[in-house]
Amino acid sequence: MTTRRTFVRTSAAALTGAMLPRWSAGMMRGERIERVGVQLYTVRAEMERNLEDTLARVAEIGYKEVEFAGYFGRSPEQVRSTLERLGLSSPSSHMAFEDLGEHWSRVLDTAKSIGHEYVVVAWTPAEQRRTMDDWKRIADKFNHAGEQTKRAGLTFAYHNHDFEFTPIDGHLPFDLLMERTDPSLVKLEMDLYWITLAGGDPFFYFAKYPGRFPMVHVKDLKRGAKPPMVDVGAGNIDFKAIFTKHKEAGIEHYFVEHDEPASPFDSISASYRYLKQLDF
Repeated sequence: MTTRRTFVRTSAAALTGAMLPRWSAGMMRGERIERVGVQLYTVRAEMERNLEDTLARVAEIGYKEVEFAGYFGRSPEQVRSTLERLGLSSPSSHMAFEDLGEHWSRVLDTAKSIGHEYVVVAWTPAEQRRTMDDWKRIADKFNHAGEQTKRAGLTFAYHNHDFEFTPIDGHLPFDLLMERTDPSLVKLEMDLYWITLAGGDPFFYFAKYPGRFPMVHVKDLKRGAKPPMVDVGAGNIDFKAIFTKHKEAGIEHYFVEHDEPASPFDSISASYRYLKQLDF
């Protein structure tokens, strides 16, 4: 039976809805990612076979930004020309930890020639990170590289995995990196899959270190699946909630990635479709 209270509440809601202007539904829609990006490690085998054709297929899917993980023998001029022809930009590229030495200036020259804004160290070798003192040396190395990078007109960043969230002597290496590196010299590219897999909390770090995360790797985690890494939107990570904090975090670039997709182009196509329609 419909009670008076139910009727009044329902009628009031209907009247309010009828009074709303037609454009209100559109106005209520959240933000969306304007330029969805992809980390090209996902299609590395295809890049090795034919870089130009691979980038063309990436552009056809709808991606506007790409993050490199190697140039496969192409010169900076060739890479830049291909990007321009396809209407792509490449804000960032991954570099090896071993590049942080006498070759770093050459790395920066290449990055500037291609048009990157960020150079990102993608991985820290296991033998370099056994103790917290090792991590202190790594942080100091990042600060030094960050100074060089800044002088070159670029920005240095580091990309996390899960091992930065494994305690050593009761402390998290990731926390040490955040505290010991200079915010004006070292930014972070947060990998949302790896921090989630390790039990870390992106919201905590966004709030504690606002503006330090200009880039994120968007890859999804499905608990109980084997393997647990899945296409974006097919797992359990709440990207909508995470991306509502994009201003606090400082996120400017969103790069889809899947380390071992069964079908790379199918994977990045599915992830693109999900992100393109995601409101937050």
